[in-house]
Amino acid sequence: MTTPKDLRYSEEHEWVKVEDGKARIGITHFAQSELGDIVFVELPEVGDELTIDEPFGSVESVKTVSELYAPVSGTVVEVNAELEDNPEYVNESPYEQAWMVVVELSDASQVDALMDADKYDEMTQE
Repeated sequence: MTTPKDLRYSEEHEWVKVEDGKARIGITHFAQSELGDIVFVELPEVGDELTIDEPFGSVESVKTVSELYAPVSGTVVEVNAELEDNPEYVNESPYEQAWMVVVELSDASQVDALMDADKYDEMTQE
């Protein structure tokens, strides 16, 4: 699968899509393939504050439980409730159906520090 060029990426394998001062966040295709079949997703609630590089939820696969780390700081304004009943979306559609949260950015410059698709691909191929 190709890494979408219109997104930014964290070293912890989260992707970020900025839209109108908000950041839509999910985990990458690489991350979900390393985890295996996702069976449960735990996400924050609307109104929760995310702090960059701090855990904000977790994904549980048949192999392990992995923390989700905030690639940016902000207030959660939307949560993908579909993942509660359909955690397999993370495996099937990590960039479309399996977005996890939308946050109102508290510091938009944090996005600039994230990797572009080419840098992320380099990192995951090492």
